[in-house]
Amino acid sequence: MSKIPETMKALVAYGIGEYRLENNHPVPTCGDDEILIKTEGCGICAGDLKCYHGASRFWGDENQPMWVRPPFTPGHEFLGYVVQTGKNVTEFAVGERVIAEQIVPCDECRFCKTGKYWMCEPHATLGFQKENNGGMAEYVVFPKTARVHKVPASISLESALLIEPYACSKHAVDRAGITNEDVVVISGAGTLGLGMITYARMKNPYKLIVLDLLDNRLEKAKEFGADLVLNPKNEDVVKAVKELTGGYGCDIYIEATGHPSSVTQGLQMIRKLGTFVEFSVFGEDTTVDWSIIGDGKELDILGAHLSPYCYPFVIEHIAKDQLKTSGVVTSTYSLEQWEEAFDKAGGKDGDTKVAIIFD
Repeated sequence: MSKIPETMKALVAYGIGEYRLENNHPVPTCGDDEILIKTEGCGICAGDLKCYHGASRFWGDENQPMWVRPPFTPGHEFLGYVVQTGKNVTEFAVGERVIAEQIVPCDECRFCKTGKYWMCEPHATLGFQKENNGGMAEYVVFPKTARVHKVPASISLESALLIEPYACSKHAVDRAGITNEDVVVISGAGTLGLGMITYARMKNPYKLIVLDLLDNRLEKAKEFGADLVLNPKNEDVVKAVKELTGGYGCDIYIEATGHPSSVTQGLQMIRKLGTFVEFSVFGEDTTVDWSIIGDGKELDILGAHLSPYCYPFVIEHIAKDQLKTSGVVTSTYSLEQWEEAFDKAGGKDGDTKVAIIFD
């Protein structure tokens, strides 16, 4: 490994829409219990875009406090090579390729102490707070409590960039409890939806149906294991799913679009006593008739947050090509091109995953 410089290129968020590329940003120091990596690449998440544009989930409003802590470097879908380890670090060595989960748990709260670290009460995360900067920088520090995993060199960068989102996808699908008797609908065939599809296929559901507004994504969904794909722009998907199920509706509905219409659509489409898994981060409030959930259908409504205990499985099965990744990363940019990359990641040209790549 080459000598670690004193300064680096980094994208720094100071406020809503106030992101700056800094060419002489200080390289973070590596503490005794920390790991310093040289970033290989960083995917751009829908959450990164919603944060950039000022979604209240991140910047707060009258109902919730501000969650981000600027100035921070965004990006949580990243990996790199270890260039320095603190004197107390024994599990990782310089030169190893590594990735960290987004959450940086405190290891002290009731959730951490009972193994539910992904719901850590302080909820520090990489890429949204100044104490835990993300991967849109040449160098990043993994703090003491970060959940770090080794990544085989055999996995291509474009596939490795999908480890974080696919781990989140796995957790959402696991929450659904799919069996081989279930008709499963996954709404949304973006990066996370595709991760859900390729993993849900391993569960061998009775029928796997995928919904999306973009035909190119539906084609990829079929390639990744969907039995049937439907475009809500072109047909009444609620009617279609009910006709396929004798009028009952799907057994499981997984919402992965982040659009309010997908929620109401799912509540109409799902059968009585069905399971609804909500994964997305929304850019606006969603209003539904809650009587459907209780008095109407007695549904199980489950949330899915982050990716607990999912990384080892995802890394292993991407390496074995048992989780499909081909063609999901559709555009890559340098850090200097971050504005174009963010614009492209919004999906205006039909991209799935857009990433920033480092030399």
